[in-house]
Amino acid sequence: MISYCSIEYLLVFLPVVFLGYQILPRSVRRYFLLAASYGFFWYLSGPLLLWHVAVCLCVWLIGLRLRNLLEERDAAVKAAERSERKAIKAQCAGRMRRWVILAGVICFGILLSLKYTPFFVDNLNGLFRHLGIHVQMKVPSFAVPIGISFYTLQAMSYIFDVQQEKLEADRNFFRLTMWLSFFPLLMEGPIARYGTLAQKIWNVDRIQGENFQKGLWRILYGVMKKMIVADRVNSAVELLYTDFAKYDGGMVFLAAVLFTCQEYMEFSGTIDIVIGTGECFGFVLPENFNQPFFSKTISEFWSRWHISLGAWLRNYLFYPLSMSQPLKNLTKKCRARFGNHYGPLVTSSIALFAVWLFNGLWHGAGWSYIFFGMYHFALIVTGSFLAPPVIAFCEKHNIDRKNFLYRLFQMLRTALLVTIGEMFFRALSLKYGLLMFARMIRQASLQSFADGTWLKLGMDLQDYVIVALTVLFVFVISLLKERGCNVRGSLYAKPVIVRALITGLMVTLILLFGAYGAGYVPVDPIYANF
Repeated sequence: MISYCSIEYLLVFLPVVFLGYQILPRSVRRYFLLAASYGFFWYLSGPLLLWHVAVCLCVWLIGLRLRNLLEERDAAVKAAERSERKAIKAQCAGRMRRWVILAGVICFGILLSLKYTPFFVDNLNGLFRHLGIHVQMKVPSFAVPIGISFYTLQAMSYIFDVQQEKLEADRNFFRLTMWLSFFPLLMEGPIARYGTLAQKIWNVDRIQGENFQKGLWRILYGVMKKMIVADRVNSAVELLYTDFAKYDGGMVFLAAVLFTCQEYMEFSGTIDIVIGTGECFGFVLPENFNQPFFSKTISEFWSRWHISLGAWLRNYLFYPLSMSQPLKNLTKKCRARFGNHYGPLVTSSIALFAVWLFNGLWHGAGWSYIFFGMYHFALIVTGSFLAPPVIAFCEKHNIDRKNFLYRLFQMLRTALLVTIGEMFFRALSLKYGLLMFARMIRQASLQSFADGTWLKLGMDLQDYVIVALTVLFVFVISLLKERGCNVRGSLYAKPVIVRALITGLMVTLILLFGAYGAGYVPVDPIYANF
């Protein structure tokens, strides 16, 4: 699979697109960018591109229908008596709701049919066997367009925002399609909202030197993370997760740590390339990571990791459920009975359960992904439930919760819980994940580190040193950002010769230490099939 770190993308596709974009007149530029995006999509998914076109047509037409209904409502309200206006608005809201449901049925229907039908049929067959029903359906297999889960959520965000009158439906089909198909966003996100990006892309302003320089640095930084760390540890991760039964608990824990490191470096590195590409054009794409491993709780971690997905779930699932009348009524009753902390926690947990069930299934069609979602749901609810007694305990024993050591403990605890969750996420199945966890606990041992087994996983000591130094470098950059330092802005303020040396150094590090060539199998974009 072509990735944003591939030679084809970095040294062929991207330069051609930058050059064509810059030299073409503005009237042609936007259509060139749209053609480049669809060409990229075709290269990745072939005729499956038609599913994306279907989604674009769906949200465009239904968006226009919602716009017409709102215009009709406003005209009717203006002409009506005051006593009639509420009924007119309610009638319009009902009609709009039906069109939004239709959009959801089409967009999510395509996603569910292509991505989840095999999972559902396979589990239904298992249920029939368990019940002794002698009916077995053939498990279908469908080719899935690249990034379908990303652009489906992005498309539905547009419909929801039009329904809620946060933006006006776009009459220009090509502008809407440009936003939904912009090539850097196709493979792994982030999920960009229409109101913050569509018009900026459509304006197709010329590339500016400062934007291009800073964007290039971010691209190179992402490539470093992906090629030097994520690709280098891939052989060890594959071996340990496939043959974990051959190793002791120490090696299973190493597998969990290496995959967590790999996933973060691959996903955040890809997002760096995506945002850097957009910055080269002068487009501000939404950030998807905010130094997540500085988080002190699981809830905070998920506000810093995959930010655009979290925002989507919060805005379009958690808030609507929480503010629904049945849950508002339940909150009122629970607050009266359990108090101001635990009362709302009961009802918010119901909405949170739906969010994490959706989150787990969104990541993949498998029980391990559902368990992954429920694992984090349980941790977040438990953390909220224990917050008051923990605060009381700290106050009683004069423990300063702002103390560095206490905050360090919180960060290490959160990182450990995240690492365990990622082990289930990466495991070949839920059964394998449970077996790995049991092995890690019951056969905890450092013997494999003492006898050199850890150096026989497709990584030698030099590989571990290179990975450790790169992770340390990323940690330092993250620490500077966490403290409010604008790293690239500071570098850009340096003389031209210094900036050139920095660029050359980054390229040199990638060429010297990037994992490529014989013996290395680059990891496919982890989130590309979501």
